[in-house]
Amino acid sequence: MPTFEELLYCSGVLRGMRPGVCVPEEEDWIRKRNGYVVIECPQRIPCNPCHTSCPTGAVLPFEDINDVPRVDYSKCTGCTRCVARCPGLACFVVDLAWKEGWALMKLPYEMLPKPQKGMEADCLDREGNAVYRSRIEQVLEPFKDRTYVVAVPVPVELKDSVRAVRVVNSDGR
Repeated sequence: MPTFEELLYCSGVLRGMRPGVCVPEEEDWIRKRNGYVVIECPQRIPCNPCHTSCPTGAVLPFEDINDVPRVDYSKCTGCTRCVARCPGLACFVVDLAWKEGWALMKLPYEMLPKPQKGMEADCLDREGNAVYRSRIEQVLEPFKDRTYVVAVPVPVELKDSVRAVRVVNSDGR
């Protein structure tokens, strides 16, 4: 019988760091305006939109289409194009230089209606649990194709937990 951890992993839910997760060095990350991409794509599957959408070549070419992504952080601009193109919602950008003590999380958003700046949003962990309530700081549309990236500030200690957002209705739900 598979463990709960194995069931989550097989369904695509990560519970923490593991091989195949690309994370920048903390020392560089805290000074990088606009942030760096974080990629949590630990399974070998035939997919490479993060690489083909990257205008600077920061997401390195794949030797095999099934490879997990690798990032050259010296080339990453935090543009969020990979976030908008990733079909597995495995890419996001985290800006630790945004404000002292805060991380600006730039996360994929594939729900309707389109979110707006200033709307309240629940910041969700990998399992869909609300871990923080924030306000949307930006709504980006890198390719002008109705694929949105939502930027929400969270306390910096939640940067390794927050992985999605859910807009809160005006009645608080």
